[in-house]
Amino acid sequence: QVQLVDSGGGLVQAGGSLRLSCAASGRTFSSYVMGWFRQNLGKEREFVAAVSGSGRITYYADSVKGRFTISRDNAKNTVYLQMNSLKPEDTAVYYCAAAPVAGRVPPEYDYWGQGTQVTVSS
Repeated sequence: QVQLVDSGGGLVQAGGSLRLSCAASGRTFSSYVMGWFRQNLGKEREFVAAVSGSGRITYYADSVKGRFTISRDNAKNTVYLQMNSLKPEDTAVYYCAAAPVAGRVPPEYDYWGQGTQVTVSS
């Protein structure tokens, strides 16, 4: 079992930055691919980014490529999402998740954080 706690969301103006964190506890953190997803009310949860267990391989949605950076610190059991040049369309609840292998769809992830709200004002 893996427990995930998301944090770092908030209100920011367009063009600003936020860093999300996800602290993990439970089974071996470095054995999991870690991902970030986001969801707005009435819409499907969408893939944002993922990072391999070692941290060497990263994956991004086209909509965030070049603006967001995912990273992890296995010594701290934490994964981060640095979000720069934020746009109003980035507004959503952001969730971290853990999976045994890399994936871009929610069913591939076994464990989820509770979510943290990111709001970008224009």
